[in-house]
This record gives sequence, C-alpha cells and structure tokens, in this order.
Amino acid sequence: MNVGRLCNQACKHCHVDAGPDRTELMSRKIFEACLRMVDRDSPSTVDLTGGAPEMNPHFRWFVEELSKRSVKILVRCNLTIILASDYYGELPEFFARNRVEVVSSLPFYQAERTDRQRGTGVFEKSIEALRRLNAVGYGRAGTGLVLNLVYNPAGAFFPAPQDQLERDFRKSLDEGHQVAFNNLFALTNLPINRFLDYLLVSGNYETYMEKLVEAFNPVAASGAMCRSMVSVSWDGRLYDCDFNQVLDLPAQPTVADRVESFDRGAWEHRIISTGRHCFGCTAGAGSSCGGATT
Repeated sequence: MNVGRLCNQACKHCHVDAGPDRTELMSRKIFEACLRMVDRDSPSTVDLTGGAPEMNPHFRWFVEELSKRSVKILVRCNLTIILASDYYGELPEFFARNRVEVVSSLPFYQAERTDRQRGTGVFEKSIEALRRLNAVGYGRAGTGLVLNLVYNPAGAFFPAPQDQLERDFRKSLDEGHQVAFNNLFALTNLPINRFLDYLLVSGNYETYMEKLVEAFNPVAASGAMCRSMVSVSWDGRLYDCDFNQVLDLPAQPTVADRVESFDRGAWEHRIISTGRHCFGCTAGAGSSCGGATT
C-alpha cells in the first residue's frame, strides 16, 4: 500500500518522485476499504510505503487496526523521519508495541555515498535513528523485532551480490557505529522517474538498458514480486506492482482496478502488465521488495 507521496526527503533515486511538496495522501475511506480487503482475503503481509508513510495522518490508526489481525505488518521507513519532531520520535516505541517489521533504506555504510544520494547529513541522522530502533530491541537477538536495511546502487550499475553486501554492511555498522540489523535487501534501480532522469542526463540510458536486457534471468522472473502481490495506490487504484503504480500502467481490464471491488480469484489468474522497466526486476539475481530473488 502506497499511503501517500508526501515525504520529508527528496532522494535522487526515488522512483515514486516523493518529497515535501507532494500532496497525495490516502484518505480514511481508502484505508477502511483496505481493512475490509484484509478481513475478507486474509493476506499474509501488509506492506506500507510512501513517501514517508508515517506522515499520513491515518497511519498510526491503521497500523493499530492491522496489529489486531493475524497479518505481518511491514513499514518502509526512511529513518530520518524519526528525527523530524517529537511526534515522530515516538515511532520506535510505536513500531515495537505493534510488532511492526521495519524496512529502512540506507544506500551505503559510509556517509559520503549515502549523503550524495539522499542529502547532506542524512547518513548521521540515519545512524541515530537506527540506534533508537536498536534501543527498543530492533535488530537484537531474541526480541522478535525485525529491522531490515535496503541498498540501492548509487549509479548506473547492478548491486553486488546481496550476501556479500550484507556482510560488508554488518561489519562496518557494527564496528563503526554499534548498529545492528537483521537482513539487507539489495535492489536494482529501475529506469523510471528520478533515476531515469539521471540516466538520460548522464548519457547512460542506452547502456544501462542493454545491461538489464542482457542479464535477463528467467529464474529471477519466476520470483518477481508482481506474481504474488497487489499494489494499492494512495487513491485506491490497484496495480500489479509498486513500479507499475508510479508509471500509471494499469492492470489488465479482466480485473477490477479499485480496492473496493478487489476479487482475489480474478487477480490470481490475471495477465500481468509489463514494460521495459520490468527488465530491472528480472536481471541477474533479480530484484523485489524483499531484495534479490535468486
């Protein structure tokens, strides 16, 4: 669920084109329709993203409602929102109280590369936010509070193998900052929105697309996230995945396109809408909301 494109940051790689000036926010009515969908169809996971999803005024109410149900709750947290004000400073405790699995973007384990992608000072703020999450038990053995990190390359290249990156991140963050986490997800940048702008301005578009196409992996394609999810936009429309949502690439007309009329049986047998950007999810080890697929 993309609950809005409002964000306290404006990252260079953001495929949603989120930022402080965006006004799109999911309404209480759409949230309530999503709850009815959860009650009716019993999904295993509800994954909340934005923008900064925590900036939606209905966010905490919705998380509390989900926590009453047998569903895993994932929140895509940009970390710096935790330091934005006293109100957001309570998020670590709120997350822990509702057993939320936190998934946080950290482009690199060094300040220079992180700040280049996300803004000056973001790395230090992210480290402080991670420490606050650790302080309430996130990333610590035996607590059951899961804290996962997300890595995106800072240029027109593929991520290194996910297990290698995880070892490097774990060593650097532990030794340099006393920060712990559970898993690291490596995502391939897709040629859409701000990253597409970068590719065009830098003259890397054709080369990058050739890399994606040449690295096509049918095994990765079999694990693509669009095969097992439904993406709900802030306005209640349904898409095959988060990327199709931001491109406004609609689902096939054989299925209902709004959350109020979602039909799980029809959705499971639909033909998935695809485009050139899909080569990003099917290249090499694959890429999904949960990192590499192979």
